[in-house]
Amino acid sequence: MANYDLIVIGAGPGGYVCAIRAAQLGLKTAVVEGRDSLGGTCLNVGCIPSKALLHATEQLHEAEHNFAKMGLKAKTPTVDWTQMLAYKDDVIGQNTKGIEFLFKKNKVDWIKGWASIPAAGQVKVGEEVHGAKAIVIASGSEPSALPGVEIDEQTVVTSTGALALPNIPKSMVVIGGGVIGLELGSVYKRLGADVTVIEYLDGITPGLDGEVAKNFEKILKKQGLNILTGAAVQSVEKKGGKATVHYKTRKDESDHQVEAEVVLVATGRRPFTQGLGLDALGLELTQRGQIRIDRHYATSIKGIYAIGDVVEGPMLAHKAEDEGMAVAEILAGQAGHVNYGVIPAVVYTTPEVASVGETEETLKSAGRAYKVGKFSFMGNGRAKANFAAEGFVKILADKETDRILGAHIIGPMAGDLIHEICVAMEFGAAAEDLARTCHAHPTYSEAVREAALACNSGAIHA
Repeated sequence: MANYDLIVIGAGPGGYVCAIRAAQLGLKTAVVEGRDSLGGTCLNVGCIPSKALLHATEQLHEAEHNFAKMGLKAKTPTVDWTQMLAYKDDVIGQNTKGIEFLFKKNKVDWIKGWASIPAAGQVKVGEEVHGAKAIVIASGSEPSALPGVEIDEQTVVTSTGALALPNIPKSMVVIGGGVIGLELGSVYKRLGADVTVIEYLDGITPGLDGEVAKNFEKILKKQGLNILTGAAVQSVEKKGGKATVHYKTRKDESDHQVEAEVVLVATGRRPFTQGLGLDALGLELTQRGQIRIDRHYATSIKGIYAIGDVVEGPMLAHKAEDEGMAVAEILAGQAGHVNYGVIPAVVYTTPEVASVGETEETLKSAGRAYKVGKFSFMGNGRAKANFAAEGFVKILADKETDRILGAHIIGPMAGDLIHEICVAMEFGAAAEDLARTCHAHPTYSEAVREAALACNSGAIHA
């Protein structure tokens, strides 16, 4: 007999949300997690600690550049790096302990250790085998390797090492111009490091709307980040506590090098399934090493399901959470569902960048007729008052029906503003619906309404 209705492997955002939802729906549930704390990469060495450092260094930037303009006269703060790291660790602790509390509240068992799956319906942890009617693999992802680059988490680091450097480096090279690299590069730039970002493609943040990405790159360069695009890293040479990054420019294949105290490798992530025994099980994978699932999150082996970073789709914590809730509801006999057309993505730099749905590039590729409504934060009274007027809101709507197809924001609180548009899209709203909704003044959200107005009769403050 099965000990549990459901065993979830991995206590990251996908796994712990799946477990809590399943328990709420009456399933006897356990989670296997080998870390000393719950929350997975996101809460321990990802989303949460990086946001703590982003917040702290943003406050430093405000004190250095904007306080005096507002009549706040004081000495410029100095950085106590040890205390900043302690603040970050405290934030991690509060969040991970919160998950422990939620497990107890919802009667979810935490089986401590690393899991393997000897057979369908069985999860082995150490020498003990636990039975389960269903197994959900939510083991997450790990940083991708880069040929010619050896990680030591001291001089050459992944995001994990970059969140716990013993000292603030005077210089840093970031390999990869995606979300992780730009966020952590921004942190260390604000702390005084000379930061160089090397990106293989011709622009940063691949997948973002092209116009937004170009404007974003200009803003980051103005902030002092040295961004090299179209550059292929060949190797990293370590010597005397420093590193030299060798790269070729793709345009002319010429060789170049740049030296730094720390090199951050931020070239993406890959599914983490090590030790689960998937090969022996015969579980079907995709060509990219992801677990193949059907639309109900079922794998090729009956009773085993998978969600989050180990399956196809964007590697985002909230995508994993939604899948976790959906599969829990399916296992409880309900109709779990995720709308993959309305999953927002956010870059938590300053300014923030947020997007949802289609880009101009994807719409053009599909041959779909669309219209654009744009509004600059320069026309937003709240943004100007807060020294946050860089950027714009851009809404894409169907040319005939006016239905919102996508939205892209670069500016203050973009990661929060995008959700108004997500809700609108979830209910099939038109740009006019947003435009006719009263927005409080003065708020950043008025820029969203103005962009919606610009899709049709025209913005008021443009």
